[in-house]
Amino acid sequence: MPQHDWLEKDFYKILGVSDDVDEKELTKAYRKLARKYHPDANPNDTSAEEKFKEVSEAYDVLGDPDRRREYDELRKYGASGGFSGGNPFGAGQAGGPGGFSFDTGNLSDILGDLFGAGRRGGRPGPGTGPRRGDDLEAELTLSFQEAVSGVTTSVHLTSDAACSTCKGSGSAPGSNPERCPQCDGRGVLDDDQGFFSLSQPCPRCSGRGRIITTPCPTCRASGIERKQRQVKVRIPAGVKDGQRIRLKGRGAPGRNNGPAGDLYVIVKVGVHTVFGRAGENLTIEVPVTFAEATLGAKVTVPTLDGPTVTLKLPPATPSGKTFRVKGKGVTTNGNIGDLLVTVVVDIPTELSEEQRSAVEALAAATPRSPREHLLETP
Repeated sequence: MPQHDWLEKDFYKILGVSDDVDEKELTKAYRKLARKYHPDANPNDTSAEEKFKEVSEAYDVLGDPDRRREYDELRKYGASGGFSGGNPFGAGQAGGPGGFSFDTGNLSDILGDLFGAGRRGGRPGPGTGPRRGDDLEAELTLSFQEAVSGVTTSVHLTSDAACSTCKGSGSAPGSNPERCPQCDGRGVLDDDQGFFSLSQPCPRCSGRGRIITTPCPTCRASGIERKQRQVKVRIPAGVKDGQRIRLKGRGAPGRNNGPAGDLYVIVKVGVHTVFGRAGENLTIEVPVTFAEATLGAKVTVPTLDGPTVTLKLPPATPSGKTFRVKGKGVTTNGNIGDLLVTVVVDIPTELSEEQRSAVEALAAATPRSPREHLLETP
């Protein structure tokens, strides 16, 4: 994030701390919010994901002592009107000391010189130093059983990766990048202008601070190559369809020795022929005969993990009634769901003579229609 955008955000407020918070309490506040809004804890919640990024951005600045000092200095200038409107010396003034004026189109450069690469001895400014790699996404299809039980597997993807020949250095094996002699490895050249020190990317090294004298033949000095790769991933028990699993540092490689991005694995869960799922509970429909539903019976019910259970149906059980078998559902984060068994009375489509006679006898012994109350006049 460019320094000139820092004035638009109150990173202390985002982390819920005061501007004099010490490093320990700052880290504690960040970790608490990161756990709360982490994508793994809030699957498919875009607002939580944005909040997580906002919290991470705030800590990225405040957690670095040098960047925090620059941020505090910049807020002090902004609050005092030092860079108000189109004039860095305050609204209403035609110019700064000595009567010279400023071109506000280069305000970001001025701020960068004051608080970044333009200051002698400062660290490289945005775009010249290490840059984090992009986050990637990959889909992984699991069977119903694998999603419930958990599994260790691999995802296959084609993406940028650190060059296998030069290990990401950009230099041919046996050689190393050299410090740029023109900028002395800083990536920028200074042009002192009295009170200000303006800077620009070094033209010789393109702002990298180093020069590759013998380029890698595979990646041609980029340090990156496009290739297929397998990434091992452990899927926790109870993962849901559509859930995102974050693999830190397994995304695209960083630039200029920056850290790699993250890989987000999106889980697709297949359908089971017998079982369904409702949160942490498994569901199953079990057909029963008319006699079993009417007279009561003991019914054997399968479970996903193997052993069967015996369900005792009371007499006069209606079709569609659901029974709960404790502890036979999905285990997620230490919580165990139940097995929800819904009984459905099976109506035969073909009857033998003996069955037909029995049904006819039952009909004859049941003179009252269950629909009589619908025909009664109020």
